[in-house]
Amino acid sequence: MPVTDPLRARVIKRRFVRIMRVAAVFAIIIAAVAVLLVARGQSELRIDMLIAAALGIGLTVLLGTALMTLNFLSSRSGHHADASAAQPESDQE
Repeated sequence: MPVTDPLRARVIKRRFVRIMRVAAVFAIIIAAVAVLLVARGQSELRIDMLIAAALGIGLTVLLGTALMTLNFLSSRSGHHADASAAQPESDQE
């Protein structure tokens, strides 16, 4: 059953924002480690390579975390049960 209570929806939204804040800190740490590894392995240090590594890895970590968080939160709120119940019998095999 989907979330119809506004208070419960706010709690779920707050939980998502809290998880994404932690994920943002984690992504910054991972991006910094990646930049250090790229800088350590290069004899010629180019700033564009460091920026690309930091942005690519940081945004990938954030995107993956956001998608998995939305998946878990929607499963908890009952949205997955509604989607699976809407499928025809022949598709559930």
